Amino acid sequence: MLTLLIADDNKQITSILEEYAKKEGYQPHLAWDGLEALDLFHKLQPDLVLLDVMMPKIDGFEVCREIRKSSNVPIIMITARGEDFERIMGLDIGADDYIVKPFSPGEVMARVRAILRRISQTDEQRKQVLSFANLMINLDDYLVTIDQHPVSLTKKEIEILWTLASSRNKVFSRDNLLNSVWGYDYFGDIRTVDSHIKRLRSKLDSFTHEDWEIKTIWGVGYKFEEKNNEE
Repeated sequence: MLTLLIADDNKQITSILEEYAKKEGYQPHLAWDGLEALDLFHKLQPDLVLLDVMMPKIDGFEVCREIRKSSNVPIIMITARGEDFERIMGLDIGADDYIVKPFSPGEVMARVRAILRRISQTDEQRKQVLSFANLMINLDDYLVTIDQHPVSLTKKEIEILWTLASSRNKVFSRDNLLNSVWGYDYFGDIRTVDSHIKRLRSKLDSFTHEDWEIKTIWGVGYKFEEKNNEE
């Protein structure tokens, strides 16, 4: 369960955000001043921080600065003031987003979802791990599984599958795949793509995959198709 640190000296606001966070499936933790916020942050290492600017003891700007000395955790700053210089200041010291009071709790949760989704996608890309339905492709380890069962594929077959699956429903010509997988300096026969696709399909078809397939687009090339998106 993802954890949120909600720091605001207005207990009515923290109570409302706490309830909305729970409805979204997050685990909220509350702080009512800057020192408490920093203490909880270091103890909990939350997945995201909702941080009020005007708090007792230490204001939100200083809390943000301290957090940024050791962590890149997403921070959404909340303030009753709407001046541009404060928004710019918050972003300059490392905040990821900025919300001005009064706000809709639903909007706050939408911002939270958007940031966490973006972070998750970035992590997935950095790790070069791609998942869709029952398929998982790990390009770091050159491992492919379907329903958690390893699929025995060659290096080139995995690279073709990764190229297609990372751009679902996009049609790749044979030249596109040849350049992406073999490189622009490859002078081999373009039919090598067809032979690799044939072997790849044969191996994948040994497993059930009702939600996706590698589809031939006659006269054009191939694509990784989500079957459940068909009209």
